[in-house]
Amino acid sequence: MEDEISSFFESSPPLKNMKETTENLNQFIELNSSGFSGGRRIVCVTSGGTTVPLEQRCVRYIDNFSSGNRGAASTENFVKAGYAVIFLYRRGTCQPYCRSLPDDPFLECFEFTDKTNIQVHKSHLEAVKMAVMDQQAAVAEGRLLKLPFSTIYEYLQMLRLIATALKDVGPCSMFYLAAAVSDFYVPWESMTEHKIESGSGPLDIRLAQVPKMLSILRSNWAQKAFCISFKLETDSKILIEKATKALRKYKVHAVVANELSTRKEEVVVVSSSGNVVVRRECDKPESIVEDNLIRLIVDRHSTYIKEYHS
Repeated sequence: MEDEISSFFESSPPLKNMKETTENLNQFIELNSSGFSGGRRIVCVTSGGTTVPLEQRCVRYIDNFSSGNRGAASTENFVKAGYAVIFLYRRGTCQPYCRSLPDDPFLECFEFTDKTNIQVHKSHLEAVKMAVMDQQAAVAEGRLLKLPFSTIYEYLQMLRLIATALKDVGPCSMFYLAAAVSDFYVPWESMTEHKIESGSGPLDIRLAQVPKMLSILRSNWAQKAFCISFKLETDSKILIEKATKALRKYKVHAVVANELSTRKEEVVVVSSSGNVVVRRECDKPESIVEDNLIRLIVDRHSTYIKEYHS
């Protein structure tokens, strides 16, 4: 497994803006783990799906379904709970504090007052005001760092970068791995450089299996971090069984099991202490399942920190 992981990274195209990303990440961690901030807990929330390029100069790619809503909503709740959040997100997916804004078309939020001035439409004024205020407050307080990715190569390289940077934060760090990560990919060295010709008949592609990075994250990159993974299935009959297997195989602290058609209504938190069903509060229209989910995860993290130091 370690050989497969090393081979994957050695053959991956290098990250763009590596130096700038590393500097921003280290500054963010130093700020939030120092005495100045009181030593905040730091969580890396991954969000959205990864793409698998079919060409090095990519025109076509295979995608993983994920809107990013869960990661964005969870980020808001983690910030509210006092955490500093590294938001590792797929470009173009849902952002924290933007869930109440129209996304199609976003320009409906605005109107012209005359030929030179523009303002937020009254119907969206409160939502836009709250989104801007909450986002700016989180950034100004140094509690939100957003890092984008698109491809499976970018995602896994950045996850490794974040994990190794958080190593010294120890049990006060957490990984909340809500991103939909590709299981298969086209190795970079076997990929054509230019656009695949469409007139040459049927296309046969051999996909390699993406090495399971969760194992090395737990055993090497960030051994002391609290770790939450996710399991999404379309068949509810196998969901809990698959989540339980993942819990044992990767030795994470909990697996959030969600079934595709009901994922916005309820999830099951699978852990060694038993399974807990978490639902949104149906009597409150504005309630989302992440409100109760993050409260549970924060409590579990608090227990983990106490047990670690005892």
